[in-house]
Amino acid sequence: MSSSGKLQRTRKEILDCAWSLIVQRGAEVSLAEIGKAAGISRQSVYDHFGSRGGLLLALVRRADERLEIKARLFAAFEEADPELRLQATIDVWISFVQEIFPVATDLIRLRTTDEAASGAWEDRMSELREWLLVLTRSLEKDRALHEQWTAEAASEFLWASFSVQIWGLLTVDCKWPVDEALATLKRTSCQTLLGREGR
Repeated sequence: MSSSGKLQRTRKEILDCAWSLIVQRGAEVSLAEIGKAAGISRQSVYDHFGSRGGLLLALVRRADERLEIKARLFAAFEEADPELRLQATIDVWISFVQEIFPVATDLIRLRTTDEAASGAWEDRMSELREWLLVLTRSLEKDRALHEQWTAEAASEFLWASFSVQIWGLLTVDCKWPVDEALATLKRTSCQTLLGREGR
């Protein structure tokens, strides 16, 4: 294996160890703790990522890559029928949310006190907003959006309405069954955003 290939493998191993550790203990774990879990020194973790913030950012990007969220969302955007397109997008995103939920909720919890956690989370959420704008512009182009919505406002509404926080409130705090929460998000999003031509 080339040195660059070995470096990439080591980075992925560190990130996978970090993910498991954060799921177990929360996102406040230190580089030293992550290094110990990965069988390397704190300095080696620092050499790979530069800082705790760099590691957290790489961690959430690794989750996107590992779970192929961008490719899966953009495949959903190809659905010809506008209502099915919106529903497929929500299916893909909520499936992803359920995978990342333990780490994501801890990053969200730390946003006000931990600059590294805040930066990592904002990086991914800003990109999600851009992706959802691709979706809502396609709905607008197909004249499927209700006339009260612009593509920009519709993308922001979607971004907020099926956020990790909302999903947690419904399924954890309110104890809704997953299937019921998902069906409700799909139904209300379609009813709210789509005009008659979109349904």
